[in-house]
Amino acid sequence: MGKEEQVEEREVLDSIFPDEIQDISDSEFRISILLDIINDDGDDSEQPTMLLQVKYPEAYPDEAPVLDIIAPPNAAPHPYFSVGSDREVLLEGLKDTIEENMGMAMIFTVVSTLKDNAEQLVAERQGAARHEHEQKLLAAEREENKKFHGTPVTPETFKSWRADFRKEMEEARIKDEETEEAAEKKRNRGKDTVVPLTGRQLWERGLAGKIEEDEDFDMPETMEKLKVDA
Repeated sequence: MGKEEQVEEREVLDSIFPDEIQDISDSEFRISILLDIINDDGDDSEQPTMLLQVKYPEAYPDEAPVLDIIAPPNAAPHPYFSVGSDREVLLEGLKDTIEENMGMAMIFTVVSTLKDNAEQLVAERQGAARHEHEQKLLAAEREENKKFHGTPVTPETFKSWRADFRKEMEEARIKDEETEEAAEKKRNRGKDTVVPLTGRQLWERGLAGKIEEDEDFDMPETMEKLKVDA
């Protein structure tokens, strides 16, 4: 019973995979599986291929087939798929399919499941790589945007700015006065010269009221006489 079912399944498989199947013995063969991968822009990698090696035990399909996954000779490396690294995961992913199809010809279903699982694995890795790339671009964009944004204004930052501004203005005023006094001394050959203060300078130095008090002097006699004569 098992042998007849094996022969019938092989005939079906030969018709489905005429160029992909290769006999090893009467009960053992390999099927080449080409993955359908959509490469991202700039990725010129060849579509990965793997070989599913199948051996019928005498009681198959009432007994699970012996399976293995191997890489084709001289297979080109792929950035998101490696038979050597992914073999155990892919074989583990076939266990449920085998269990569900015990007692029936299952190799075509196993091939389909293996192909789907491998393509899904590659798609997930491509998605992760795209996400990582996008995050790097966003991080670079955020760093670039920082150049165009100033420090947010808060009461604390405004007070700090105002204090610094006033300090800078006072330093600039003192420097201007020193420069003006030095220039005046130079014009007077180094002698100290009394430079009249402006109204603003008097106000800033708190001298305005004092000077007004000092200016409370007696009116000259000439002025008094003029008032009387008038």
